[in-house]
Amino acid sequence: MKKIDLNCDLGESFGAYVIGLDEDILPHISSANVACGFHASDPAVMAKTVALAKAAGVAVGAHPGYPDLQGFGRRNMAVPPKEVKAMVQYQIGALLAFCTASGVAMQHVKPHGALYNMAGKDEALAMAICEGIYEVDRDLILLGLSGSKLLSAAEACGLRAASEVFADRGYREDASLVPRGTPGAMIEDEDLAVARVIRMAKEGLVTADTGQDIPIRADSVCVHGDSPKALAFVQKIRTGLEAAGIAVAPVQEIIR
Repeated sequence: MKKIDLNCDLGESFGAYVIGLDEDILPHISSANVACGFHASDPAVMAKTVALAKAAGVAVGAHPGYPDLQGFGRRNMAVPPKEVKAMVQYQIGALLAFCTASGVAMQHVKPHGALYNMAGKDEALAMAICEGIYEVDRDLILLGLSGSKLLSAAEACGLRAASEVFADRGYREDASLVPRGTPGAMIEDEDLAVARVIRMAKEGLVTADTGQDIPIRADSVCVHGDSPKALAFVQKIRTGLEAAGIAVAPVQEIIR
C-alpha cells in the first residue's frame, strides 16, 4: 500500500496569544512541525506541544524560521548563510531539549515561511540549512518543497530528505508556491484540496495557476495549522487518502 505523511505546523501560539487548534488537529496527522521560538511559540508552548504530540503518537520535528515574531516569519530577510545555519542549529537545539525531556525522538526539520521559500531557490541558503541540520544530527530528515534547492542541498550533504507538497497552497509552473496575498495563493475549498492531494500522491501531478499540469513528488503533504479551515482540511484529507488506498504514516516510515 502506498504511504504518505500528513504534517501540520503546530505550536505557534505565544504567551497569551493562541494560534491554531493543535489538540484537535493532532489525532488526524502523522507528523508535527513544532515552532521553535523565532517566528512563533515560547518555551511553555514548545513543551506542551511536544507532550501533546507524544500522547497522540505523532512524530515531532523542528520548524525553525527567521527571528520575526511580528511578521510570523513570513517576511523575507537578508541574513548571511552562516548566520542562518547558526539560527537553524539554535532552534533545533531548543526543541531537542523538550523532546529529550519528554522521551521523544526528533524525526525531522522543516524550515518555516520565508526561510523555506527563499531556501527553495537559493542554493547557498539551502546548503546552510542542510549543513546545520546534518551537524546537529545526521539522522534527521529534511522536509523541503518538491523540486526545490533544499532537496538537492540535502542530497549533496548526505542528509535524508522528504519531498513536501501543500494541500492548501497554489502552485506556479516552476513548482514554487504562489506568493501569499496573490490570487490563487490559498486553496480554501476542502474538496478541491482533497482531490489535489490524492492526484499528487497517485499521479505525481498538480495543476499550476496557469492551468498547466506540472510534475511533483509527494512524500509528505502539509496543512497550515494557522488556517481557519485547518481542522476540516486534515480531517477530509486523511479520510480521502485512506479511501483512495493511501495509508497515512510518519515520514520516517517513508524515507529510509
